[in-house]
Amino acid sequence: MLRFWLLVALAALLDSACAQPTDSNRAAVVKAALAQIGVTTHYDPAYTRLAYPGGDVSRERGVCADVIVRALRAVGMDLQALVHEDMQKNFAAYPQQWKLKKPDPHIDHRRVLNLETYFTRAGKSVAITDQAADYLPGDIVSWRLANNLPHIARLSQLEG
Repeated sequence: MLRFWLLVALAALLDSACAQPTDSNRAAVVKAALAQIGVTTHYDPAYTRLAYPGGDVSRERGVCADVIVRALRAVGMDLQALVHEDMQKNFAAYPQQWKLKKPDPHIDHRRVLNLETYFTRAGKSVAITDQAADYLPGDIVSWRLANNLPHIARLSQLEG
């Protein structure tokens, strides 16, 4: 099961968050995410009709959330289905900035704000920490870029 926690805002980072896989599936999450290096090379936030569940945009395209969705599918966690099902039951609990009237399984799991909300609602929040040692390969972190654009990533053991 994933553990999730919100981190304090640091200097240029606002509203950060982190999710952590269990030790038993951490290596699989890292391996799946690393396998996307050089494959997912085109940033493409375009709306695309996807199969449901298990739908994905073309693997060479996507946004930061697509990399997370693909890595977690390697350990049997389909964020497309999990986010959509939670949004169907609790739509008002999710960000409303897109002015949708109902959940959309084609895009909702591709939005960082929705992933942050899902992980929090799923009870994966834990105490805030600023200790680097608290973060391990496979952890999922989110933050705001300088332009306040939400971003999400998976940590690896690689440096640089």
